Amino acid sequence: MNQETSMITNLEDLETFLISVENGGFGLINVAGIAMATNNKDGRRFVAVLDDKHQLLLSRWVTEEVFQTGQDLVRNGPSRTTH
Repeated sequence: MNQETSMITNLEDLETFLISVENGGFGLINVAGIAMATNNKDGRRFVAVLDDKHQLLLSRWVTEEVFQTGQDLVRNGPSRTTH
């Protein structure tokens, strides 16, 4: 995975990450979606930014709590539009 070493540990940080992706803050090209996922090797949870071919562009590890409670936030998008 190409995530930075930081882990998203709360919903506020997850929302900030989603807004940054939506606003082009990471310089990603061809972003088509964001999903919560599980690493097949070790079961760790992460949020994945995908292109239109479902290829991973960027990811961040998330805690189990953020994975469980942040799924609607990822599915529906953040409610705020700026940091």
